[in-house]
Amino acid sequence: MKKRIQVIIGILSGLIIVVSASLIILYQPDIPVEGLIEKYGQSPSKFITVMDMPVHYRDEGDPSDSIPLVLLHGTSSSLHTWDSCTSAWATRHRVVRMDLPGFGLTGPNPTMDYSIDMYVKFLESFLQQQNIEQCYLAGNSLGGLIAVYYAAAFPDKVKKLILLDPAGYPIENAKGSLGFTLAKIPVLNKILTIATPRSIVRKSLEDVYGNKARVTDALVEQYHDLTCRAGNRQALLARLTMDQKGDTTVISKVPMPTLIVWGAEDQLIPIDNAYKFQRDLPMDTLVVFPGVGHVPMEESPELVIPLVSKFIHKN
Repeated sequence: MKKRIQVIIGILSGLIIVVSASLIILYQPDIPVEGLIEKYGQSPSKFITVMDMPVHYRDEGDPSDSIPLVLLHGTSSSLHTWDSCTSAWATRHRVVRMDLPGFGLTGPNPTMDYSIDMYVKFLESFLQQQNIEQCYLAGNSLGGLIAVYYAAAFPDKVKKLILLDPAGYPIENAKGSLGFTLAKIPVLNKILTIATPRSIVRKSLEDVYGNKARVTDALVEQYHDLTCRAGNRQALLARLTMDQKGDTTVISKVPMPTLIVWGAEDQLIPIDNAYKFQRDLPMDTLVVFPGVGHVPMEESPELVIPLVSKFIHKN
């Protein structure tokens, strides 16, 4: 018995040494926001205080456009996910996008509240400060869910709604991504708040894209840097571990014309959910892109740009 205990202690000691050594090798300290602003927050970036947060945003295009296009990104992303689309849309429209609380250069919410109600309140406060009385509202993933709830709460302020692979319904039979899977495992997810190797970021992006060849080194670096912005990893953990059961009846209360865009190869939110949105939204158009993943506007902007433009201008 004594020898058996010694063997067990030896194995545990070995595991502790291996884990400790791995953490030392993979340790990634928080990146101060000041350095990231130099890299990702230069013109046309601006900052404005909303709900006691220094919000990073960009307001581009025609300033006289009375009904701008407002863009919301998804979990672990940033306003940069819309870069290619904004370049095209801003030639004819005012385009406004921001880093949502918990992500990008905006960083964590001081209250650590990452509920959908908070995000809806945040969006309304932001739009009020920008004097935006009505908009075309587009959202991807988490941003799509926020857009749905906002449109239902403030129907007069959203002329048309664009949803790209939005969250909203329970997710079944999803392959998921490596990063999100690890972030939901107790204990291990705590390690990810101090150890975030680029290899995990790259694998997570490849899981999100339909065409892995479009995941570039520059894209991996951007996602890695902004994930490691001071406070963002803790915010992501808080967001992913909170109760995320929503009220799906809200979806049927959205009254305005809605464009639903879905990547057929979405591993995070399977295409079955696209047909649930199509079933429950009163006024919708569904377009599915073969071979595309969870972030169509980032992976295949050449498909999204003309589609959204046509939808906006359609009477």
